[in-house]
Amino acid sequence: MEDDLSNVVTPELDSLAASATASGWLSTLRIDLSAATDLIERGGPIVTILAVMSVVALTVILLKSFQFLVQGIGSTRRTEHALAAWFTGQREEAIKALSRAWNPTAIILRHAMSGMENGIEESRIREDAERVALTLLADAKAYLRVLESISQIAPLLGLFGTVIGMMTAFQALQTSGANADPAVLAGGIWVALITTAVGLAVAIPTAFSLYWFEGRIERETTLIESSLTSLFTERLKARPTPPSSTALLDNVTRLAPDAAE
Repeated sequence: MEDDLSNVVTPELDSLAASATASGWLSTLRIDLSAATDLIERGGPIVTILAVMSVVALTVILLKSFQFLVQGIGSTRRTEHALAAWFTGQREEAIKALSRAWNPTAIILRHAMSGMENGIEESRIREDAERVALTLLADAKAYLRVLESISQIAPLLGLFGTVIGMMTAFQALQTSGANADPAVLAGGIWVALITTAVGLAVAIPTAFSLYWFEGRIERETTLIESSLTSLFTERLKARPTPPSSTALLDNVTRLAPDAAE
């Protein structure tokens, strides 16, 4: 009998707990939406425009983050493995390893390796690799100008809204004359400063994301140049090793008699 009651009561308690949790989330969401709506109403059309710009910036950031993650922009693992296989004579394995990568460096290296396998001249391979690199890097930079525009315009637009709000507040103060209430002026200034705060809140994360994307693209550009140079010169990484202390002593010992003469 107790087992039957527990089987009946437990699902009901679980459903009540789930509904309470859902209602809590809904109430929290309702409070957040009401606060956002109140902010937009206080800020006026300037805050509305900034809200739209924030949605656009967030959409572009999410799309570019997904693109960079899928393509592996800035990653060197596959390209270094493919170059190592190429230099050891495993050319088919190198091309096959690059065929599974989507980042621009891997695509350009695969394109250049295929041309070298087909006996095409190095100068023509370099020119075609440059053409492919320009196309792929242009695709990686797509929509970054939108983020740049938002990061520059949002604070200016917020400042413009603050100036308009201050003018409105002081105009109301002038109209009231001797019966002016300082509390009304303070409230008007507070409302006017909302636009500046919203503009900065939109511009700062947008600029940070833009700089991160540009840094990854610069890194990818450097990888393309160094990988192609390594491919054509058959060196993975040209890192000159400094002479050892023993070699320096030998050179000094050898040059000393010559200097004495």
